Amino acid sequence: MYEYKMKLTPEQKAILEGSEGKTKAKVMETIVRYGDLFEATELVKVTHGQGHLVTSFGFGVLAPIYRTMDELIDAGLKVEEGFTMDPRPMDFANAKCSLLDKLLFKAILYNKQEYYEAQLRKLGLVNPDAFSCACYFDEMGNVPKKGDILSWAESSAVNYANSVLGARCNRNSGMIDIFGSILGYVPKFGLLTDEGRKAKWKITVNTTKKPVAQILGSAIGLKVMEDVPYVVGLDKWIGTELNDEAKAYLKDFGAATASNGAVGLYHVDKLTPEAVELGESLLCENYKEYVIDDAELERVYKSYPVMWKEPEKEGTYAFVGCPHLSMSQLNEWSDKIIEGLKASGKNKVAVTTVICTAPPVLESFKKSEKYKALYATGARVTAICPLMYMSNPLTKSRRIMTCSNKLRTYSTARYYTDDELLDIIVGRK
Repeated sequence: MYEYKMKLTPEQKAILEGSEGKTKAKVMETIVRYGDLFEATELVKVTHGQGHLVTSFGFGVLAPIYRTMDELIDAGLKVEEGFTMDPRPMDFANAKCSLLDKLLFKAILYNKQEYYEAQLRKLGLVNPDAFSCACYFDEMGNVPKKGDILSWAESSAVNYANSVLGARCNRNSGMIDIFGSILGYVPKFGLLTDEGRKAKWKITVNTTKKPVAQILGSAIGLKVMEDVPYVVGLDKWIGTELNDEAKAYLKDFGAATASNGAVGLYHVDKLTPEAVELGESLLCENYKEYVIDDAELERVYKSYPVMWKEPEKEGTYAFVGCPHLSMSQLNEWSDKIIEGLKASGKNKVAVTTVICTAPPVLESFKKSEKYKALYATGARVTAICPLMYMSNPLTKSRRIMTCSNKLRTYSTARYYTDDELLDIIVGRK
């Protein structure tokens, strides 16, 4: 048996020794080894039992995952309170694909998708369409409370849960997420501890206008990397109430901090739960400082490389929504595209435009008149992950544009601000 270092309860030790079967013992050993690696003192109970898994795509090369899933299923193990998933990789009806694209997606890249999703249903997937990186939307139903302990993966979801909801979760990897959810225990270290949630950086926002969420988050992520930042001055631009507008801003801001750096938690003065409760006492001794003004945001924006093979040419394809758009963001983007085309005297979008949102948000949106008006422009709405779409090497020739700093970071997509991308979509640029 593995000689563990952390303190285990008699129940946890019994599971490790095989009291509930060989497979669950292996799951426990993996979690204990993971905790020992990060010098965790103990395992703590997962208090928000619904998990969130990052590995949502059926890559054919992920054979070890499918074998592990089968072993869990054969042992009768599952996540009792269920789990949600990151987005699916394919939607041929709404994310434009050629015949060759479809062949590559279905026969080579994601040829195990149906098999994998069948496994997920047996292990506790809450419903067949529970696929979104924004599992914390009310429509998705996976919303932890302040102080809840989670076993989630997905950098932007963990970032949002820690920061905006005040839950507690480390930046787990794939498989660790489901193992912790099955056991109901996770190692106590890092962002699960009071000390680990203190800020090593004080970020002062000193801009003359509302900062673009994606660029502000990028600047902070690039500066602090995996450290926790405490942001002051942002309340001037987004207020002190966690309403839909503020949550949408923080969702995109946080995703940029998590992808351009490795931020799992941030505090915003007078706004996020722990900052409201504890204020600047969340700052560590000898914290570092970083002042962000207009010039600094412009410097960061201009530093982004253009990865297109022909960077001098204009873009041909636009992705909006990474992470997935909320309902309020989806309505806002729809209005801007519809009204922007009217103002330009045009009926159709100038480039292929795909907007990404969560499945239940999309289903609700489909019932509105706005959905029909948006589709009449040629724009399409999907629930896929644009990053998984761009894993197809054929997409590199499409000169894909995005207003997501996360998608820019992990792909060859070129970044534009919301306003710049809108101008391109409606043909003003």
